[in-house]
Amino acid sequence: MVRKYALQNALQFDGKATLGAVLGKVMAENPDLRTRAKDVSGLAKSVVEEVNGMALEMQRRLLEELAPELLVKEVKTREMGLPELKNVMGEVRMRMAPNPSGPLHLGHSRMAILNDEYVKRYGGLCYNRFEDTDPARIDPTAYDTIPEDLEWLGVKIHKTIVQSERFETYYGIAMKLLEMGKAYVCTCKPDHWRDLKNSRRPCEHREQPLSEQKARWDKMFDGSFKPEEASLIVKTDLEHPNPAIRDFVGLRIDDTPHPRTGTRYRVYPLMNLAVAVDDHLLDLTHVLRGKDHLNNTYRQEYIYNYLGWKKPEYIHYGRVSIEDAQLSKSKIAKGIKQGPYSGWDDPQLGTLRALRRRGIRPEALRRYWVETGIKEVDIEFSWKTLYSFNRELIDDGADRYFFVADPVEVRIEGAPELVGRAPVHPEHPERGLREIMLGRDPTVYISREDLPEGNARVRLKDLCNVEFVDGKVRYIGNSLDLLKEGVRIIHWVPKHSFDAVVLMTDGTVKKGKAEPLLASAKGKMVQLERFAFVRVEEVSPLITCVFAHR
Repeated sequence: MVRKYALQNALQFDGKATLGAVLGKVMAENPDLRTRAKDVSGLAKSVVEEVNGMALEMQRRLLEELAPELLVKEVKTREMGLPELKNVMGEVRMRMAPNPSGPLHLGHSRMAILNDEYVKRYGGLCYNRFEDTDPARIDPTAYDTIPEDLEWLGVKIHKTIVQSERFETYYGIAMKLLEMGKAYVCTCKPDHWRDLKNSRRPCEHREQPLSEQKARWDKMFDGSFKPEEASLIVKTDLEHPNPAIRDFVGLRIDDTPHPRTGTRYRVYPLMNLAVAVDDHLLDLTHVLRGKDHLNNTYRQEYIYNYLGWKKPEYIHYGRVSIEDAQLSKSKIAKGIKQGPYSGWDDPQLGTLRALRRRGIRPEALRRYWVETGIKEVDIEFSWKTLYSFNRELIDDGADRYFFVADPVEVRIEGAPELVGRAPVHPEHPERGLREIMLGRDPTVYISREDLPEGNARVRLKDLCNVEFVDGKVRYIGNSLDLLKEGVRIIHWVPKHSFDAVVLMTDGTVKKGKAEPLLASAKGKMVQLERFAFVRVEEVSPLITCVFAHR
């Protein structure tokens, strides 16, 4: 009794149990021991010292063996959430604006979930706007994969907008700006134009008559100019202290065929013009964006002011750096063609398809981004926190199975007919036991890393105790008293186990053996004991699992 509560308390507090807390649990379970408090306290002190000297993994193994029901964790509810939006006048209208260069990744999920959360809170509309005005960066399949990713996230889209279908609208706004004297067509070389504005000087075309501006505008369409030979520039303030805010390109020439419109258009709007126009015409009330878009907001405000449009409420949140995951769509696409990626759902990637394949739940992502909020401070993404949220969601339903990586065959001498009896789930005894029959040939596989370096006694989890002596393995009974000596508990699988692999997030493949019952768990999230939570993807010709997290 003392041992199980010492192990539980240690696991709850980073491996260090407290004598008083352990004694309290023991006395609560058996009040009659209060009359022997001195003896119990002396015993508990020695056990606590012993337990505190163990590694966390050893503490967990022993508690799994002695009292797995004590591994249940209390889930603490957090009073965290998104702040209220400013200037809400009834329903809100918000948008997400992915570039269709590939499926969505982890960073995109923040934008999608936050917009969805606010629209659900206040009521209104959420738009998905494909910003596809850079034909060289478009993956045609993304028009289908992005909506699928949003549906998996649980994001409700009320209407989809495709910018490549709206070019005539952008041309109309561009002409208005020309006529108002708020834009000009520049035929300077790009580097020369940038040098001029960086030094606060206008180019020779900035103040030319409207007739000349329109003539050059028409030539942008008829083939007279090649790419980079002419662009429509939106005027701002050449004296602005930030060079990035001074005059910016609104439309440019691009002869790259577009996957949807082919060569129908050659004058393409850049992001700041197209976004300002669409945000206005969609009557957006609030725009969520990273603070790295702050300069874009300032540029777009010039268009709003020139045309007398009401601006939406802008909210800029801090940047998030995401380590240990490839997010660059161009690098992923190259990696899929040339290696080392098998596809957009390769477990090495940070795409939503990869997370889905691994068994990361969209509810865990939603909780992560809601609790992160929309603060302006930059943050580093915490995989540990995401995995903790996901573990809370999947642990209860994830049955347990044995898996042995890098297996070594071991024959147990002197053993009777052995039957392993392990709980399907330690916290749900009603699910029963997994019975693993060894029969008359008590041969098992254990992991090479679990082989003792010398003579040693160990417990084969939920099976029996064995002793390694001079290269042989002998059966030494099945008493749990051996655990009081602090012996190691190691996992095993029977000789008739199945070949299995686990696809890891670093691109490696863990090869091993799995207990036969794992073949019945195709498509499910399970826990390979002492290894990781995984999703069972295939069971033939071998069991293939995808790593989720520890």
